[in-house]
Amino acid sequence: MIVIDEKKIFNEITKRKPVSVAINGPDGILPKVQETASKIMKRFGIPAYVLADTTWGSCDLNSNSAKVLGTEILFHIGHTISMETFDDNVVMIDAFDDITFDKVTRKCIEILKGKSVSLITDSQHLHQVDTVKEILTKEGIQVKIGKGKGQLNDAQVFGCEFYPAMETKDEVDVNVFLGQSNFHAVGIALATNKPTYVLDPYFNEVKEITEFAQKIQKKATLAIYKASEAETFGIIVGLKEGQLSKITALKFKRELEKEGKTVQLFALTDITNDRLRNLKGIDAFIQVACPRISTDNHFEKPLLSTPQANALLKILRNESIEGYLQIPHWL
Repeated sequence: MIVIDEKKIFNEITKRKPVSVAINGPDGILPKVQETASKIMKRFGIPAYVLADTTWGSCDLNSNSAKVLGTEILFHIGHTISMETFDDNVVMIDAFDDITFDKVTRKCIEILKGKSVSLITDSQHLHQVDTVKEILTKEGIQVKIGKGKGQLNDAQVFGCEFYPAMETKDEVDVNVFLGQSNFHAVGIALATNKPTYVLDPYFNEVKEITEFAQKIQKKATLAIYKASEAETFGIIVGLKEGQLSKITALKFKRELEKEGKTVQLFALTDITNDRLRNLKGIDAFIQVACPRISTDNHFEKPLLSTPQANALLKILRNESIEGYLQIPHWL
């Protein structure tokens, strides 16, 4: 069950005395967010708006929507980071899943015997890392926990940022991801180029994600080579507050024009195949908003992420693209 740090929310409201607040979180915890919003309204007698648009992480807080509503505070729940605030009106609130990993950890011991492992997880399960490490260590399995960097805590990854996993990759045989998210685990496997297991406590299941990750990489690489045949490119800047990478977009524009390509610039809040269909005369696209949009979704025309676009430039210059995803941050 998801447990939200409501005490912090209530303390902030008591201290700041806002006239209204906004509150949001990932789709999977929206019912709990609704409950928290109801408690705020009952306890403080102020409007608490649930921002029900999708939010994918700290790059996608929907803080602009909170400002449009005129709320003094946005409580962003469930994307734990090492910083408590981004802006005066945004407060990051932890949400932890209280499910235990004891049973599924013991199930993976035979698989991991004789191996050294890197323990990694997402926001909701950070509090379980030490417990799992203790269980594995008692069974003679060597466990490493990578240090956090920037927004990341120790052992934590985002879908596009893998510093703790990259720090330990040369010291371990495999990665072990705590949670149910293939989304995070695939990124870890691709960035580290290491076998990666998912410990799913909900279904008491141990899954190796390596083969699936390799399929994702083949698809991403094929898109790069298809794009290398394009003459006209559309470069897309994301309009979400943490995805506004105009400098990167303009860099790709300059570099592609040096290679004789024609470039148009676009801006979108949500980058989908349906939206791209409306843009005519474009052979291939590059988006600098979120790298996982390109690797995890289907598009009729090539849509490259930042690391894919860097690889494209190398192909156009007859350079090797080996290891183009084996970097700690895909932006």
